[in-house]
Amino acid sequence: MEFLNNLLFGIYPYIAIAVFLLGSLIRYDRDQYSWKTGSSQMLESKMLRKGSMPFHIGIIAVLAGHFVGLLTPHQVWDFLHITAPMKQVFAMAMGGFFGLICFYGLTILIIRRFTNERVKASSSSMDNLILILLYIQLILGLISIFVSTGHMDGAEMLKLMSWAQNLVTFQGSHAAAAIADVHIIFKLHVFLGMSLFLVFPFSRLVHVWSVPVKYFRRNYQIVRAKTGW
Repeated sequence: MEFLNNLLFGIYPYIAIAVFLLGSLIRYDRDQYSWKTGSSQMLESKMLRKGSMPFHIGIIAVLAGHFVGLLTPHQVWDFLHITAPMKQVFAMAMGGFFGLICFYGLTILIIRRFTNERVKASSSSMDNLILILLYIQLILGLISIFVSTGHMDGAEMLKLMSWAQNLVTFQGSHAAAAIADVHIIFKLHVFLGMSLFLVFPFSRLVHVWSVPVKYFRRNYQIVRAKTGW
């Protein structure tokens, strides 16, 4: 069991992140034509509008929360006089709120993907797989909130923080040890999260890299009406 734990939570994350970064770079270099969202808005727009916004708002907030919550050293929270139980309650509240928003939007998008014949026909196997993986991951995250109510001391949260922070400092064995005895729901959530990084470069998720930041600083375009000669 110790070997499996080290493999899944001390080695596998590095494999997933390496594929995530190198795969994205290679795909951008070799196959830029496929670097797109693959929008199906022209095929069906009503359900897309209804589900896309809450999904994106929810998932961006959830990812930001995970990033800050897991990678901020506990000394920072101590300096701010935020105890582990306080942080856990806040994480559960905000994670639950934005997780449900994301769940609402993603549910609509999945129903649309698998029930609208035109959208379904234009979907690839990877499109369907990504939606299902995201849905399972989101459900696991929401279930983990209920699991967390059984231990409000923040102990398991600190172990997950230790896992993430040891990973980014390239101490894989310490990371695996930190997460060894956490609840199975958290382990499944972590493993599936790493697996999403693994399949990222082979899916339409690569469009995340192409956030249109330049639009905020570009000059306005002046459009003049065509006049007669």
